[in-house]
Amino acid sequence: MTDIPWLTLAIALPALGGLAIALLPRECVETAKRVALGVTLATLLLVVAMAFRFDVASTQRLQFTEVHAWIPQFGVNYAVGVDGIALVLILMSVLLVPLVVLAAWTETADTAADGGKGYFALILLLEAMMIGVFAATDVFLFYVFFEAMLIPVYFMIGRYGRGEDRRRAAIKFLLYSLLGGLLMLVAVIGVAVYGGTFLWSDLVGPDGGLAAVDTTVARWLFLGFFVAFAIKAPMWPLHTWLPSAAGASRPGTAVLLVGVLDKVGTYGMLRYCLELFPGAAAWFVWPVVALSLVSIVYGAILAVAQSDMMRLIAYTSISHFGFITLGIFAMTTQGQSGAALYMINHGFATGALFLVVGFLIARRGSSAIADYQGVRTTAPLLAGTFLVAGLAGLSLPGLAPFVSEFLVFIGAFMFHPVPAIIATAGTVLAALYILWMYQRTMTGPLPASLGRLPDLSHREMWAVGPLIALIVLFGLYPRPLLDAINPAVEQTMQQIDATDPAPAIDAVGEAAGVQEGADE
Repeated sequence: MTDIPWLTLAIALPALGGLAIALLPRECVETAKRVALGVTLATLLLVVAMAFRFDVASTQRLQFTEVHAWIPQFGVNYAVGVDGIALVLILMSVLLVPLVVLAAWTETADTAADGGKGYFALILLLEAMMIGVFAATDVFLFYVFFEAMLIPVYFMIGRYGRGEDRRRAAIKFLLYSLLGGLLMLVAVIGVAVYGGTFLWSDLVGPDGGLAAVDTTVARWLFLGFFVAFAIKAPMWPLHTWLPSAAGASRPGTAVLLVGVLDKVGTYGMLRYCLELFPGAAAWFVWPVVALSLVSIVYGAILAVAQSDMMRLIAYTSISHFGFITLGIFAMTTQGQSGAALYMINHGFATGALFLVVGFLIARRGSSAIADYQGVRTTAPLLAGTFLVAGLAGLSLPGLAPFVSEFLVFIGAFMFHPVPAIIATAGTVLAALYILWMYQRTMTGPLPASLGRLPDLSHREMWAVGPLIALIVLFGLYPRPLLDAINPAVEQTMQQIDATDPAPAIDAVGEAAGVQEGADE
């Protein structure tokens, strides 16, 4: 237990802020924006203060824990707590949300009768649920947050999105997510039946409630969780909702959808699939690695073929999530550390890309690549931020995603060289789709039809500038993130009884030594 309910406060603050905005009169759009920005900044400061109290050297797995009876008849508790991985994911989430609010400040909502006021209320409600889903340590509570996130996102796409197909995209997102949620609900009930509790800490480990569960049952329960997380991630072939949803979203919605919500899927694989069912996870390693490789290559190839910037970034994310799942199921320390770090760095890089594309859409009214050319001649600052965010997306050395992708490659190679070699195709194709998009939109002569596009405003620089700074900072100095992530990864490896394979170079050296002895 902790003396201050840090996580409860972090969940309650944006939830109450969203409720306050919803109760404002319809014409108070400017007030709603100011309230949203103030509440999100206050939440950020609260979580940062909590992070400074986090002890990375502690042997205690979860910190800031709270456990309160919620539905005692069914053994359900309000239980929250974080390890290093959950903490950095919450930090990433609460950092992105105020930037999304700033980026959406001048956006109009032609399709909404409230002028967009409800959009800011939904952002705050979504922020509360994102914090809750990463902090939950009761499996049923995790499921509640997991499903509750669908509600604000559905309306953010269907009511406040872009284009004629926004409602269809919202329904497609909802149906896919509900399918995964229903499968996970069955698995959650199975966990309680066979494990005797919903508390995550009482279920994991050799002495946990699921330690003695039948092998076949464990594999079915694993699949119930995994399919739900694979849809959320998204992983091929359950990915088709994402390009439609991202293409029909406001850029700010896409930032939260791809930058944060999709991480719930990969976080769930690491926290629930592996640790609750280590034996089943080991049995499914090669099928998941194969699906990860398909996601990497397939997503990258389709990204090259896109003519819409929003959809292109969505397909790049399918490819990047393939790297994350490859790192998780490589079952090595380096792979899982890289995967967890990749979740953070991908949020920053993709968030920056979506925001810059949003600024372009706000100026031109189109997300089609063919509608832009020569933007850097009239908006060099915008073009520069676009280039840095794009180079981060292709994991250029010196920028944050490179570190995480490099760790994933090391972990995958230690697992088996073949998947690591195949995955390099995704890196090669990333250079093609990012640089080609930049060339077609930012270089060349400026068409007369574009006029003089204005450069980034002060508000827009405040929205995207922090992400660019973090991309450079963590590219050069990732240690603060890894110091928080690595202990949690080591504890995960212990829980699933996995050890890193001996480096191949050692085996070669030993063989050479034996041969020398024989020759002598």
